[in-house]
This record gives sequence, structure tokens and C-alpha cells, in this order.
Amino acid sequence: MKIPRILLAAGASGSGKTLITCGLLQALVGRGLKTASFKCGPDYIDPMFHSRVIGTRSGNLDTFFTSENITRGIFQKNAVGCDISVMEGVMGFYDGVGGTTTRASAYDLARVTDTPVILIVNSKGMSVSLSAYIKGFLEYKKDSHIKGVIFNQMSPMLYPRMKELVERELGIAVLGYVPRVEDCVIESRHLGLVLPHEIPELKNRLQKLAEILEKTLDIDGIQMLADSAPDMDEVSIKPEFTLEEPVRIGVAEDEAFCFFYEDNFRILREMGAELVPFSPIHDRHLPEEVDGILLYGGYPELNGPELEKNSSVKEEIRQRIRSGLPCMAECGGFMYLHEEMEDMDGKIRHMAGVIPGKVYRTPRLSRFGYISLQQKKTVLGEKNLGEIPAHEFHYFDSENCGGDFYAQKPESTRGWECIHGTDTLFAGFPHLYYYGNPRIPEAFLKKCLEYKKQRHRI
Repeated sequence: MKIPRILLAAGASGSGKTLITCGLLQALVGRGLKTASFKCGPDYIDPMFHSRVIGTRSGNLDTFFTSENITRGIFQKNAVGCDISVMEGVMGFYDGVGGTTTRASAYDLARVTDTPVILIVNSKGMSVSLSAYIKGFLEYKKDSHIKGVIFNQMSPMLYPRMKELVERELGIAVLGYVPRVEDCVIESRHLGLVLPHEIPELKNRLQKLAEILEKTLDIDGIQMLADSAPDMDEVSIKPEFTLEEPVRIGVAEDEAFCFFYEDNFRILREMGAELVPFSPIHDRHLPEEVDGILLYGGYPELNGPELEKNSSVKEEIRQRIRSGLPCMAECGGFMYLHEEMEDMDGKIRHMAGVIPGKVYRTPRLSRFGYISLQQKKTVLGEKNLGEIPAHEFHYFDSENCGGDFYAQKPESTRGWECIHGTDTLFAGFPHLYYYGNPRIPEAFLKKCLEYKKQRHRI
């Protein structure tokens, strides 16, 4: 398969990857190119900017969650038919699992997908030292895949001299620079970037950034580099399981619940689910005839008054789950299922009341990063679902995190109990990527079909 592609990486977080990726995507779309984008690692918000603001296809690629072959298959499935695919790296280029490996790093993704890398270098306070800095990244791994460089925060006066120096000394293409663009900055909050709809005039900001990059980046050279990516052997990924008849799944989707992996939706649909969005903030009732509900993560803590006020949907969710409606809830959705939740203003809000206890705010990240889950009892009708790769990222904690699974940190002796699991409930802080273990959505959908059949018999 011929799939033109590049990966934008950097030496550290805060080097400008997201801003430059969004600006480049906007410029490519402005040129009329059908563009796909991907985020390396377990990130929800960056793909939101890619897809909802710029209008490109966007997904996640993560070599902790999926094998090398499945990672390539997911990439191909999302990139097919596009003129160019742009991957955005995570953290520093070589930074991977456990802080001591390159597994699941941007480098690892470039290696697995055989993708040319453009290294974004924050050039503030450097000149000749840029050559030494870049040389270190080029030589640390002989198969670095680094084929180009972009200088961030560089003055137009210095750029021609630095381009000539680096290309002469290192033999690597310098593909442009980005000047200081303070009025195009994307703000952050406690779980990362603010959401796209929260930034005034965001579309105008990105359009302005794209216009700047058209002048300061060698976008023709970037396209040529993407076109030089080697052909890929085609990988087909289809779920082994399909329902004998479809089920309807209600998916919470609004300001409070907005952290989704599009590939989770894809595999659920391919297994036979119809996904029906609903809002625990705005809707008074669940969608009609649903056979299960999904409560993904987001920002319930920023929407405490609105969630508390909607008592009718809270009561319906509580009664339906207690009567056997299958439910999977993670992080923000898990918080919503509690009796009480402290919001960002420190006020206690009454939530759905499925999980006894209270969720409270902590001063720092709780149980941050990748984990592997092992079940301790039968859950969703399955005694042995196998190892489940997952991740946690939250500033809130619970008096009642559950104890039906054990979470093991990779490359570490640290672990903890988590998740409330029953025959019809899977609820806890961990986020799941279903391609990492398709037996999870399969078990959930089987329970949804059982519920549907039972409901029709009554």
C-alpha cells in the first residue's frame, strides 16, 4: 500500500508539537489535500482539535495498547484514500513506557509504521548548539527515521544561517521555521488542552497560523518527504465476533463526557452495535429501547451543577442499571455514577448514586499512566478476559475505587486494586482502548443482547 505519511516529533513536551501540527494540518487542508491525522499515545483532546476544528480524520495510534501488526492495520484503516497522513508524537521523541524504555514512544510508532520523522526543535536560546542537539537525536538510535527538522521560536534573521549550518554539518533537510506566534497559542488546563469549543475565534487563530506556516515552512518539501515513505504491506483487522442481531447502545456525549477513541466506536459498530448519543446534562431521559449504556471520560467536575440538576436522567440511569441494564463507565463516567462528587469549585454534587461513596479532588495526578488489568472475579459473564491494557489520568479520586481488577504498572512493582465489576457492570477510573483486548467489547455486547432478549420476553 502506498500511504504518504510523516510524524512530527520533538525533544520534549512543550516544544510546540500540537500547535505546529494543527497549523500544518490547516495548511494542507487549505491546499485541497484529503488529510488524515493521528496522535501517538492515549490522548483524547489533540485528536479533537484535528477532527472537529480542522475537519480531518483523526485517531490514536499506541504501541502499548496494540501489537505492531494491529497498529499498522489501524493506521491503514484510517488513512486509506487520503493524500497525506500526519502523526503527532508524544512527550520527547524517545520517551516511552516506564520512563526507562522507548516502548509506545513516538520513535516506536515511527519504527512500527516505517514513517519519516520531522523533529521540531524549540530553538529559543540556541544557535550553533542546535547542531549538537539534533545530532544527538539522529545518532541515539541508528533507525531514528528522523529525516527533517523544523525550528520553532526562531527569528527570520537567524533562520537562513541555521538552515545552512545544520544541512551542511548533519546532512539533514531543514524544512522551515516557526516564529513566535503568541496570538495563536492554545491554552491548557488540568487534563491537557482546553476543548476546541472553549477557545474564542479558534478557527481564525488556526487559519492565521496556517497562513504564517505557508510562508515559513517548506510545505512542498514536507509533502515530498511524506511521499517518500516506503510502501506498507496491507494488514486487515476485522473483529472475530459479530452479534447475531444488532443492539442499541446509549453513549453519553456532551460537555461533561467527551473523551472518546473513535476506534472504540468503530469496533462496536463492526460487532453489531448501533450507537445512540445522549446527554446526561441536557436530556431528561435515556434514548428509547437501549440495551446498554457507555459513560466515557471527560469533565464532569466542570459541569457539576448541570449534572446534579438533571435528576430525571440520574434516576433513570440508577434504576435501569440496578435492574440489569449493562453499563461500562470509565473515569469521568465512573465519577458520575457515584453518590456524590466534589466539583472544581469544591462543592459536593449529588450524582447518579450507582456507586456508594464520594469522588473528591486531589492536589496532583492520581495513578497516572499506562497499566495492565487482571480480573479477580467473573465480570460481564467472563471468568478470564485476559490481560487488558489501559491507562489512567485524573486529578480526582474515589472513596470506593472498586477491587474486582488489579492494575499493574509496567516496568514497575507498583499496582493497585480498581474497578467495580458485576455480571452487567464494568466501572472504574481506567480508560480502555478496545483493540487492545477485543474480548471486552465482545463481552459487553453479549450482555446487551441478553438484556434485549429478556426485555422483549417481558
